[in-house]
Amino acid sequence: MINKKVNSVQEALQGIENGMTLMLGGFGLCGIPENSIAELVSKGTNNLTCISNNAGVDDFGLGLLLQKKQIKKMVSSYVGENAEFERQMLSGELEVELIPQGTLAERCRAAQAGIPAFFTPAGYGTEVAEGKEAREFNGKMHVMEHAFKADFAIVKAWKGDEAGNLLFKGTARNFNPCMCGAAKITIAEVEELVPVGTLDPNQVHIPGILIQRIFQGQKFEKRIEQRTTRKRD
Repeated sequence: MINKKVNSVQEALQGIENGMTLMLGGFGLCGIPENSIAELVSKGTNNLTCISNNAGVDDFGLGLLLQKKQIKKMVSSYVGENAEFERQMLSGELEVELIPQGTLAERCRAAQAGIPAFFTPAGYGTEVAEGKEAREFNGKMHVMEHAFKADFAIVKAWKGDEAGNLLFKGTARNFNPCMCGAAKITIAEVEELVPVGTLDPNQVHIPGILIQRIFQGQKFEKRIEQRTTRKRD
């Protein structure tokens, strides 16, 4: 029986070294691999290139790595909630590649599918397209974008089994699934790790063939990025 379970976050992150390129799943603070990020902070792994939809907030998510100056370059779509990110970007301490959100997702999915590049109309005529090949399709200009090349992808799922099959929940499905299998090694941290055969095959979002290591995370905080409530009547 295939068993990809590892017993700790420390074991899961073995092989991640300074200077590597990492994909990290999540949307805002939803569905981020909290335990893995905390371990990277603890290990002091630095000079990292991080591919993620956003950079967390100042004191949570990838913001914790930014605080410790462990990230050399961020490849992201939305970075508006992180003051330290803004400071490092404007001071030149941090390299930043801003990408339209759909293009970011597709560059992950292309890497997952083994497609080296694709054309998209997003960004044509803007700074996003500078230095890139452009072609016309059906009377509309498109920009060529390359699939990402990453050493590790680290994702967070709601449930998984010991063979690596994953189920995601709600908004956590936005970027986590397309990062699975999009790097040389994919690590999944899950809220609940179950034996093989427990999950309904019809409900599985990502098959275990795309996952190399899986472990059960501990103490997920699941912080809300911006809590908005209305006053009671």
